[in-house]
Amino acid sequence: MKIWNSLIGRLFMTFLISMVPVLELRGAIPIGVAHGLEFWQAIPVAIVGNLVPVPFIIIFIRKIFAWLRTKSAWLNNLVTRLENKALKKSDRVRRTAFWGLFFFVAIPLPGTGAWTGALIAAMLDMRVKDAFPAIAFGVLTAGAIVAFVTYGAGALLFG
Repeated sequence: MKIWNSLIGRLFMTFLISMVPVLELRGAIPIGVAHGLEFWQAIPVAIVGNLVPVPFIIIFIRKIFAWLRTKSAWLNNLVTRLENKALKKSDRVRRTAFWGLFFFVAIPLPGTGAWTGALIAAMLDMRVKDAFPAIAFGVLTAGAIVAFVTYGAGALLFG
């Protein structure tokens, strides 16, 4: 499609990819780079896109989970698995609140990130005003790490 070939299209694609669970900015930054964006374009767009769902997850996910549980046994099992994953990873966060949530989100490994951090915050009944700064700081840090790996490794290999 022609829209994805334009600067606005590539920025929008990067923004949307950064909102997707699992991929988040860890996938959006390298994909944006692969599609020709400069680091100063890809990083802020990916960070903002990654943060957009966070307050909604913290505020609404428990209600959404409760509603999903009533729809089918399969959805009930899915919700249970997601909650168990979040609760299993929440022990670290529970002990140290802000810093635990920050480090959990900041380390760009599979199963970490803004979505899981927001889910953990919701499971721990953290308020958005307490959880969002830690998650945002973690996303900024993860963005810096991913950018370094994306651009630093590329410069070393192809520089």
